[in-house]
Amino acid sequence: MIDIHRWLEEDIGWGDATSEAIVPPYQTCTASITTKQAGVCAGLDAAIDIFTCTDRTLRFTRTTTDGAPITIGQTIARIYGNTRSILRAERLALNVLQRMSGIATQTKRYVDAVALHGTRIALTRKTTPGLRILERNAVRAGGGAVHRYGLCDAMLIKDNHIRAAGSIVDAIRLARAHASHMMAVAVEVDTFEQLHAVLAHPEYRVDCILLDNMDVDAVAQAVSLIKYKRQDCIVEVSGGITLDNVAQYAAAGCDIVSIGALTHSVRALDISLDIEETDV
Repeated sequence: MIDIHRWLEEDIGWGDATSEAIVPPYQTCTASITTKQAGVCAGLDAAIDIFTCTDRTLRFTRTTTDGAPITIGQTIARIYGNTRSILRAERLALNVLQRMSGIATQTKRYVDAVALHGTRIALTRKTTPGLRILERNAVRAGGGAVHRYGLCDAMLIKDNHIRAAGSIVDAIRLARAHASHMMAVAVEVDTFEQLHAVLAHPEYRVDCILLDNMDVDAVAQAVSLIKYKRQDCIVEVSGGITLDNVAQYAAAGCDIVSIGALTHSVRALDISLDIEETDV
């Protein structure tokens, strides 16, 4: 859950010193939120929530929604109300709106790059602490898919789990014995030795095999092997994937490409707030 009130408390502290010195307390204004880059809108609902939490008397009109394309110079929303309230919330609201729109825009680029292959683009758990729900929604707005929400809603057996269990087969066996019939079990492999070990034990069913840090040729070979032996198993690919090579990985036959860079190193979209007119 996001905690807007705590965010506002962190930013405002005991008051907006600049606005309280310059802006009359009862002044009202109309302000516009305008894009300076083209992309995909995301986080607009959250941005409006931030303004509303600051002052419930603020009023809004919007010209777009999360998931819609936006162009340079487009006014995506207008706000009317107390000038001080709008300025108190401005930076926090824009921070969220810019970051989420950046995530949605980058996701859309990846989605478009693999569109011919029917491959899904997904985020990972490499999200900003406290912002995961917003960042997941931003990936959805860009046309992407979401991964497990956290450690509790699905099992993903990784290298450290394998070391702790002693072998990849033992790790799967233990996970499968613990999982309910409603919980998916996935396993990450980075060598063909591991992959052959997984496929050699169909009694320990896995729902997804994640091919980690393999080159395109290795992925194509692994996908062919998995689909031959486990037709119902989802194949996911992750690691070292960029816009320059994602289409090649998709063409190799994987079902999902998961990309940490959608959230951990995305560039915010340039969006501004400007006061259009004031009422004294």
